[in-house]
Amino acid sequence: MSLRHRTRPLMVICAGVTGAAFLTACSSASGTTGSGASSSTLQTVIKRGTLNVASCLTFPPFGSLSKDNKPQGFDVDVATAMAKALDVKVKIVDTTSANRIPNLQTKKVDAVVCNFTTTAERAKQVAFSDPYIVAGEVMLVKKASGISTLADLTGKKVAVTKGSTNGDAVKAGNPKATIQEYDTSAAAVLAVKQGQADAMVEDSNFLNYQAKLDSSLKVTKDSVVPLEYNGIGVQAGDPTWLQWVNTWLREFNTSGEAATLYKKWFGVERPYPLNPSY
Repeated sequence: MSLRHRTRPLMVICAGVTGAAFLTACSSASGTTGSGASSSTLQTVIKRGTLNVASCLTFPPFGSLSKDNKPQGFDVDVATAMAKALDVKVKIVDTTSANRIPNLQTKKVDAVVCNFTTTAERAKQVAFSDPYIVAGEVMLVKKASGISTLADLTGKKVAVTKGSTNGDAVKAGNPKATIQEYDTSAAAVLAVKQGQADAMVEDSNFLNYQAKLDSSLKVTKDSVVPLEYNGIGVQAGDPTWLQWVNTWLREFNTSGEAATLYKKWFGVERPYPLNPSY
C-alpha cells in the first residue's frame, strides 16, 4: 500500500505566563550566566520567547488535532507545561517517528516530546532527559486473529512505524515475521483494521487507547520487549539545556502534575514507575 505523509503547517499554543522565579533560580544554580550557557538553547528560547517542540499529532492520546484543528494530547500538554515554566509561548511542530532525530539535528525544534524511547544507539545522535513516561511494547490485533504472543507471528505481517525500534524487536523475537513499515502510527492501526497487516507493535498506552475505540480489536497482555523509558529529546552537546529540562522534569513529576495529566488523557493511574529497577 502506498502511503504519503501530509505536511501540516506549524501550530502554535500560548502557554501561561508563570514560572519566572523558578527559571531564575535554576539558571543561577546551573551557571547559565557563563559564556557557554549564553549559546545554550535555554537562552535562545528565552530570548525568542517561544519554545519549539516536535510532537507526533497522529498518535492519540499522546498527540492529535482537535475538531478545531489545534494540537492536543498528553505530549502536547507536557510541552505546554515546559513552556509555562520558561515563561514563553509554545509552538507545536507536527512530526513523525522517523523525523524526530533530524528535527533536533537541524535545529528545527528545541525539544522532541513524542513517545521517544531512550536507547544507546539514539543517544549517539541526540541527548535524552530522564524518563517522563514508561510503556511496554505490545501487539494490537483483531480479536478473531488467534495472535497472543510473538510465536504466533510466524508468517504474519506486522505493522510498525518508520523510525521506531519495534521492527527490530519483533525480528529478534520471531525472525519468521514479516515487518511492514508505515509513516505514522495511525496508518499502521488502519492496516490492521483493513486486514493489510495481522498485528501492530507499539506503545501499550497508545494501543490500549486504540482498542477502546474499536471493539473488534484487542491488545495482547505480554510485552514484546522489556519496559521502555521515554524521555524528552534535545540536541546533543548542550548540557545547560539538558540540565534545565531535567530539573524542570523532576519538579513536574514530583509535584503530581505529570500524574494528573496522565490520568486526564489515559483514564487510569500510571501503570509503571518512572524510575527503572534492576
